[in-house]
Order: sequence, then C-alpha cells, then structure tokens
Amino acid sequence: MTKISVYYDSPVGLILIEAVDDAITALLFKDEKDTGLFDGTAASDNELIVKCIRQLNEYFEGTRRQFDLPLQQNGTAFQQKIWSALIQIPYGQTISYMELSKRTGDPKAIRAVGTTNGKNQLSIVVPCHRVIGSNGTLTGYGGGLWRKRWLLEHEAKIAHGVKTLF
Repeated sequence: MTKISVYYDSPVGLILIEAVDDAITALLFKDEKDTGLFDGTAASDNELIVKCIRQLNEYFEGTRRQFDLPLQQNGTAFQQKIWSALIQIPYGQTISYMELSKRTGDPKAIRAVGTTNGKNQLSIVVPCHRVIGSNGTLTGYGGGLWRKRWLLEHEAKIAHGVKTLF
C-alpha cells in the first residue's frame, strides 16, 4: 500500500491530503507545513490526488456541492454510521448534534455523535462542519471555529444567496 501526502492551499488555509492506492484517507487542516513530509511532484502524477484537488477547487469556486471520491476512514461501525450520515446533510444546510443522533437511531447518543464528529479525518468532503449546537450556535470544530463559520457562510451564499449570521 502506497501512501501519498500533499498540501493543498485553500481559502481557509493549508489542507493536508493523504491517500492510499485507491482512496483518500485524510483531509486535515494544518497551520503550517511539516518540513519532514514529502510534498513533491509524485503527488501531482497521482490521478486520485489530482481528482481530489480538482474537486476541492470546484467546491471553493462554488461549482461543486457533492464530492465524488473514494474515501477510506477507519472506525467502528457506529463511527462509520455517523460519518455516512454526515455525507447526507445537504449542502448549505446545518443540523444539530441532537438531530444527527436521532437520524442515526439513538437520540441519547449525542455525546458519542459529537466525539465521532470530532474524529472525522475527511474535512469538507465528510461535512462535519454542517453540525451545530441545538441552540443554533457554532460549537467545536477541529479546524477552528473561524473555518467552520467560513465554510458554512460559503455554502449558504452559494446555495441560498445569503450570508449566515452566527
């Protein structure tokens, strides 16, 4: 299994893209590049990395609302169920942790849903940024609340022509 890592410079900062032979395994926000990580031309020759970067470009340009990438994220059956449910949240919309726990069959699992949301390694593509507090406030985001706000406002502007007010 060959692992490829490359940095993508997005409007919300650096994103580390990691892939194995046939799947994207991580899209992680980074504040700076790890100097020990190879970031060279081999990644630009990888069809999957090129496809991922193209789709991220389209997302940030406002022309892509859903991603079409093979994904691989290791986790328990519960975590897989939550991550799959995140992908079902429509572009430009938000739901609460409570609603997400209800949709996945256990309204009492709010904390477990929140913890699983925080373990998502595929930012933007598995849109954990679309989950907010029950009172409508922005809560926890591994990439920082400023990125979460930016992503939600970007999607709201494209989907509805409005800027959200958080």
